[in-house]
Amino acid sequence: MEKVNVLIEALPYIREFYNSYMVIKIGGKAMVSDRVLESIVKDVLLLYYVGIKPIVVHGGGPEISEKMSKFGIKPKFIDGLRVTDEETMEIVEMVLDGKINSKIVSMFIKHGGKAVGISCKDGLLIVAKKKLIKRKRGDLEEIIDLGFVGETEHVNPKILKILIDNGFIPVVSPVASDLHGNIYNVNADVVAGHIASAIKAKKLIILTDVPGILRDPKDRRSLISRIRLNELEDMMRSGIFSEGMLPKVEAVLMALKNGVERAHIIEGKEHSILLEIFTREGIGTMVEP
Repeated sequence: MEKVNVLIEALPYIREFYNSYMVIKIGGKAMVSDRVLESIVKDVLLLYYVGIKPIVVHGGGPEISEKMSKFGIKPKFIDGLRVTDEETMEIVEMVLDGKINSKIVSMFIKHGGKAVGISCKDGLLIVAKKKLIKRKRGDLEEIIDLGFVGETEHVNPKILKILIDNGFIPVVSPVASDLHGNIYNVNADVVAGHIASAIKAKKLIILTDVPGILRDPKDRRSLISRIRLNELEDMMRSGIFSEGMLPKVEAVLMALKNGVERAHIIEGKEHSILLEIFTREGIGTMVEP
């Protein structure tokens, strides 16, 4: 009966989310632990088989840093974004498009799923442009060049809809191009937020290494289970978020302001997706408009 009750508890959520788009961004520990990644793939497949339309976006920061170290290159970050010169960009493409994307697709196939790996270049899913960071230094404005780091200029979700309408699960790498063929490394959290906005997803789910949004970033017990958009904006203005959490919160804010109904930031561990969206309590942070 305990197993039956679990299924009954999930029923209203399955009914609510049936035939809707969900964008799931995989990152953090899930990218370095095959056990966790396999569990997340199974979660996404369950969503697919109960009538939800999942789109997977993946990062790969730890593996990129590891590969850079092997080539004797020290990673450098500004505001949570990787500074990317030409040599680093080659490594980024090799790891994201060549290794991680293929690995996730293979896991879907292993468990009976039909997945197609694409990058943001394919079908010009995302048209990117060079990202520049502006900072104030006294009365002067300083512009910081991050190299081949891009930001989204336009999203063309047509290729995703074609794949989904034909029964495939898209697995998206955040390597994008501009209209001149220049290749850029775009933050995967931001890519997920823009795709969720363009396709009018019911949910954006971002997996990371912390339990969710914390009132005190040093205290994992200070998890906020539920927060409204305006409250999260107040936290953002207070400067509490730093490094890797910054683009995640930016992606959530942008998605909710562009029609996504709910956004979740949760820890990427075994079956965390199912626990967050198919149970009353959830395990991470849900952000509402």
